Amino acid sequence: MANPESSFTKVAETSEIPLGKMKMVKIKDEEILIANVMGKFYAVSNPCPHKKADLSKSAIEGTTITCPLHGSKFDVITGKNTLGPKQMFSRGNTEALKTYEVRVQGTSISIYQRSSWGL
Repeated sequence: MANPESSFTKVAETSEIPLGKMKMVKIKDEEILIANVMGKFYAVSNPCPHKKADLSKSAIEGTTITCPLHGSKFDVITGKNTLGPKQMFSRGNTEALKTYEVRVQGTSISIYQRSSWGL
């Protein structure tokens, strides 16, 4: 049986992501966006689910990130889409971002990745 501790991957140091900033990291083939919200770190999938735009190119306001391509808004704590993309004169809806468990030990930021066995 796999050790759940081995499913955490170190991705950054806390000093690399100041308050109110974000950083994109890669684990295997996944792009993950880490955000520092009032000293607490959250992680969500980086590509926008609507058109795969790079969310790390946007700014964070409070807990909200805005897609630089079509203006979709997402909450970095829950991953939920709070405002769909602009489409002509209306707004659509798009799926939520995947969220990841974050662990901070000392100055190290690690992200939990499920194994291929579901652990």
